[in-house]
Amino acid sequence: MIYLSSWCPELAVSQSSYLGLMVSPGRGNSRPVATVRVWAADNGCFSSARKFREATFLNWLGDLSMHAPRCLFAVAPDVVGDAAGTWERSAPVLPRIREHGYKAAYVAQDGFRPEGVDWEAFDVLFIGGTTEWKLGMGHQATAWSLEHGKPVHMGRVNSIKRLEWAAGLGCTSADGSMFVFGGSKYMGRIKRALTRANLRRPT
Repeated sequence: MIYLSSWCPELAVSQSSYLGLMVSPGRGNSRPVATVRVWAADNGCFSSARKFREATFLNWLGDLSMHAPRCLFAVAPDVVGDAAGTWERSAPVLPRIREHGYKAAYVAQDGFRPEGVDWEAFDVLFIGGTTEWKLGMGHQATAWSLEHGKPVHMGRVNSIKRLEWAAGLGCTSADGSMFVFGGSKYMGRIKRALTRANLRRPT
């Protein structure tokens, strides 16, 4: 399992293959992509949905395409808490993400059902949604994705307990702000939790 964070000093000094960078357009945090082992491209919709522009997002991915081989996925635009709205918004963008050389991630939101999406259109399922939905249906959404042969990423994992829960469900990656707000005090705990998760994962 890999844990992705926004850029912080802890990532700069860490050599762990279990840690990586999550970046998004318009945040000015893309420069360190060249220095990390692994990264992922978010869409910025969770924090600034009204500012999202498809052309800007795709141009940004294009600018970073030389680093695409080390990118776990790029996240198609979503609508927080709305599965139907997310599919409508994501469907046209998913193939464009792939055209830029990235694996395309689709965000599962509240109301997500396996028959509501084209599983061949994306490469990774991103567990988003409200906290209540995630905690109630995150396990089922993960199971559906694994049944379809798609790896799963979980968003907003901001505690060791949540990280261990996501790993237990079968998620292969997660992101959160433990480093950003907790600093170095979390580094050892996160590394140990990730090591345990990866030792338990079948090869």
